[in-house]
Amino acid sequence: MSNKKSIDDILNDDEFGLLASKPQASNVKSAEDRLIDSFQDINAFYDKHGREPGKASMSEYGLYAKLNNFRENQAQKKVLKPYDKFNLLGDVAIEKQTIDDILNDDDDLGLLASDDDLSIFQLKNIPDKGTRSDSDFVAQRYPMKKEDFLPYDKLFTQIHKDLRNGLRKLKPFKNLEKNLQVGHYYLMDGLLLYLESADLEEKVIESKDITRTWLDGRTTTIFENGTYSNMLYRSLGKQIQKNGKLITKTTDEVEGELFVNSNLVMEEDIKTGWIYILKSKSTDPKIAGIRNLYKIGFSSTFISDRIKNARHESTYLFADVQKVASYACYNRNADKLESLLHRFFAKACLNVDLFDKKGLRITPREWFVVPFEVIEEAIHLILNENIVDYEYDVDSQKIKLRS
Repeated sequence: MSNKKSIDDILNDDEFGLLASKPQASNVKSAEDRLIDSFQDINAFYDKHGREPGKASMSEYGLYAKLNNFRENQAQKKVLKPYDKFNLLGDVAIEKQTIDDILNDDDDLGLLASDDDLSIFQLKNIPDKGTRSDSDFVAQRYPMKKEDFLPYDKLFTQIHKDLRNGLRKLKPFKNLEKNLQVGHYYLMDGLLLYLESADLEEKVIESKDITRTWLDGRTTTIFENGTYSNMLYRSLGKQIQKNGKLITKTTDEVEGELFVNSNLVMEEDIKTGWIYILKSKSTDPKIAGIRNLYKIGFSSTFISDRIKNARHESTYLFADVQKVASYACYNRNADKLESLLHRFFAKACLNVDLFDKKGLRITPREWFVVPFEVIEEAIHLILNENIVDYEYDVDSQKIKLRS
C-alpha cells in the first residue's frame, strides 16, 4: 500500500489547525485614494506655512514636485479640485452636458429608449433655452498676492476678535437682496468672507403669464484664506443662505454711518449707497496750495473701486485721492443727499480749469473749499431735517441761521 500523500491529504490532515487561515479584509487603498492623500499632504503644508512647497529641503521638494505634476495632469486635477481649498491647481475645465448628452451616454443596451408618449417631459411656462443666460464661466477662487491680501488679513483677524468678545454676532442669512450688502462680512462653508464690490444690474425674464425681475452681476469677494472670487451675486447669496451666516456690525461702526428711522438700522434695511468725502493728492500748484479742499460725492459701489483709477479721471482732478470719511445711507436716495450738499456749499465750489491729454478744458464741480468739520455739521443738519433753516457763509467758513 503506497504511503505517498497527495496535496489534498496534507491539507486535510491538519490536527492542530496550523494551516488554517481566514480571509482578511483588504486595507489596500485605491489609486484615487492614494492620489487624494498625496494632495492632502500639500494642503497640510500650505495650512502650516502659508505658502506653496518649494525647494528648501528634500521633503519639501518632494511636495513641490508632486504639486507640479498634478498641475500638468488634467485628469488628476479633475479628481483633486474638490479638495483644493487653497486653489493651488488653478482653473479646471468642466465639461458641460445637456440632458440629451446624459440620456444618450452609456446606453448601449437601449434601456432609456422608448416609443411611448413623452409629453410629460414637455415643460410649460418655462422660458425657452435660447432665452436663458448661461453663466459665462464657472467662478473659481484665485490666490491673492501676499502684499495685496495683508490689509484684508488684518481685518479678518479683527472680525474673529470681535466675534470672540461679543462685539459682533452671527445671525441667520434669510433675505438675499436685503442681507447681501457690499462692505459686509459673512461666514460661508466655515470661512469668513468680505463682499468688497458688486457690479449689479436688473435682470428680466418675461413669459406669457409672468414677468420676473431680480438683481445679479459679478462680485469681488475676498476670503480669509487669501483667495478671491468674482462669483455671481445671487450664487454667492444662495451659498451663504445654504451654509453660512451674516456677521453684524459693531456699535462703533453703526454710530459712524448715516442712518434714518430714529438713527436705527435693522438687518433687513437696505443700503442705498455711500456719501464720501475725499482729499486730493495732486501736486499741481493750483490744487495742492488750497486748504480745506474736499470732494463730496456719492457712490452706489464700494468706494475703493470707484477711486482706484482717480489719476486718469477729471472728476478726481487727474490725481490720486485720499478717503477722509464715508457714510452709508439706508432706505434713502443717497444721490439726492449728495445734490443737497452740493447746493448748500455752492458758493464754495472750486473754480479752476484743468486740461486733459487732448487739451480740452474741464471744470470740476464736486470739489468745495470747506473745512471738514463744517461738512459733517451740514450732514447732521440734513439728517435732523433742519438744513432749510441754515446757510453757509463763505467768508467766515461757518454755518449760520438764515437771516
